[in-house]
Amino acid sequence: MGENAPKGILTYQCVSTKRTIEACVPTIIHRWCIWHITKKIPSKLNGYKGHIEIEQKMSHVVWNSHTKESFDRNWNDFLLKYGLVDNKWLSDLYEDCHIWVLIYLDHHFCVGMRSTQKSESMYSFFNKFITQNNSLIQFVKQCNNCLGNMEQRERESDAADFHTIIPYAIKSSIEAQFQHLYTHQKFRKVQAQFRGNANCITRLTNSSLGYSVYEVGEQVSSSIFNKFAVTYNSVATQVKCQCLLFESSGILCRHALSVLSFERVTQVSPRYILEQWSKKIKRRYTHIKSSHNKPLLEPKSKRFDELVFHSQNICEFASESVELTTILHRTYDNVMVEMKELKAKRKGTCSLSHEDANLESVNELQKPSKGSNKRTLGSKLDKQIANASNKKKTKVLSEAKVLNLFDAV
Repeated sequence: MGENAPKGILTYQCVSTKRTIEACVPTIIHRWCIWHITKKIPSKLNGYKGHIEIEQKMSHVVWNSHTKESFDRNWNDFLLKYGLVDNKWLSDLYEDCHIWVLIYLDHHFCVGMRSTQKSESMYSFFNKFITQNNSLIQFVKQCNNCLGNMEQRERESDAADFHTIIPYAIKSSIEAQFQHLYTHQKFRKVQAQFRGNANCITRLTNSSLGYSVYEVGEQVSSSIFNKFAVTYNSVATQVKCQCLLFESSGILCRHALSVLSFERVTQVSPRYILEQWSKKIKRRYTHIKSSHNKPLLEPKSKRFDELVFHSQNICEFASESVELTTILHRTYDNVMVEMKELKAKRKGTCSLSHEDANLESVNELQKPSKGSNKRTLGSKLDKQIANASNKKKTKVLSEAKVLNLFDAV
């Protein structure tokens, strides 16, 4: 990993593993799999009278404590109520609560991962193709088939993201913002929070100089209301909820959305839209050749292969000395500046390419202005097509110039 330790690691509940991680990578955020712990509850507590009720109450304390103080209080009440104060397993769990209880970990971003359960890992995917009885040749072939299946599913998902639309849940302008930018898979998770917003009641408790504190009550059942403190800074357009869903999973929670609606916010700050979930993200590994997509190899991938071939020869030559390496760095910097300038000039201009053209822009071209006639519209459309053709020619010449520059070096 580039000689850098990972920021976090998720493991089974194991004291020896915990000690090893603390000794080797003390700065890492280590968490235990909560599924692995809750799976042990029946075997650890089945000797007690009413163990089913005990298991349910323990799960409730773990999953529904929204502050560290409330968890400590609920945990102690739970032990006293069922006479579990002397239970060593529970005592040890409480000592290590900072690495498995949600409220102690939700301020760390982990994309919502809390479990190492096989159904949530790559095991469930690879097990469809590979078994322990496969020979070496079968293993290689099945791995290849597995990757081909993954690529095909990804292409289908990309096609769905760009050519289909998931209907609104509540027709909010903020929801439309996420609908336009996020992949379908992630947008569905965002929509779940918008739907949950209907169960929230928002009340302003304090406000001063653009900084407001709200209490959001969420009805989780006919008789249970959970309360969350949500702060909103209208100057910095920042919202933060006590449940820390955004901090841990990268999704704005229903409580924060309720406050934004109360404040009549129509667009969320870019800080709440994560690039890794954008349908327009550029995935670098898609440039790599694959035995499954040769017939579908796009011009962009072909250009990438050509650049890699030229760059490899140049890098091998330049690495022979510091002086040559310095020259190459300087040349790369100059080329990058020139390419960015070219890209900036084209940015925001109209393009009738397959990727950028949409029905709205075409309708705008065809919309008659006051005092115009069909001839004017035709001339305008012809002019747009001519501009698009010129831009394509400029792009080809620019790429040829870059390749020639690499050859010259």
